[in-house]
Amino acid sequence: MFKKTVEGLAAWFSLSDEEAMDRARTEADLHAFGLLVQRWRKRVYNLCLRMTGSTHTADDLTQELFVRIFDRRRGYDPSQRFSTWLWRVALNLCYDELRRTQRRREFPLEDQTLDGDCVRLEVIDPSNPQARAQQQEEAELVRRALLQVPEIYRTVLVLRHYENLKLREIADVLQIPQGTVNSRMAEGLAQLTRLLELRFATKSAPASTDPPANRPQEILAL
Repeated sequence: MFKKTVEGLAAWFSLSDEEAMDRARTEADLHAFGLLVQRWRKRVYNLCLRMTGSTHTADDLTQELFVRIFDRRRGYDPSQRFSTWLWRVALNLCYDELRRTQRRREFPLEDQTLDGDCVRLEVIDPSNPQARAQQQEEAELVRRALLQVPEIYRTVLVLRHYENLKLREIADVLQIPQGTVNSRMAEGLAQLTRLLELRFATKSAPASTDPPANRPQEILAL
């Protein structure tokens, strides 16, 4: 009996995203949909966080996303990847929120603090407090600079460097040619570099002569 239970649980958790979404679509299966929420909630939150710069907004958008996905489940095409559809809906929610924020002339990046688990450089040596403080400062500068990059460029930077999507996957999500993704990536990195150079120019020169502006792709590992 125990063996059958374990095997049943293993089979349940081995459902692909597409299989789970198809169950939600055809049977309104809340357990299958809950499996998708469990798998994707943190990644969706991180995407919304990096696109909007606000922890509270990211929380709200994450909840709204899964409500919207379930409400529109019958419109899901089971022949397409679930992740492609999910990212597209999430980004549209972020775009809508950014436009609402712009109309209200609010700037959430000035009064919100990102979670330490979500904003960090790839390698931080806990045994070196000075290096850790410098890296954390760099991460904060990158975060703020990224929020100043226009959303069409910010989107490809976030999807590629934070969510690790391949260029063809980004092209599928955004429904644009892969060449356009490449050009937006290059322009986004160029703009980010210029912004970081301006920010570091206002600070005293650090002991290291390797400012973030010289290695934008490396420090995008937040």
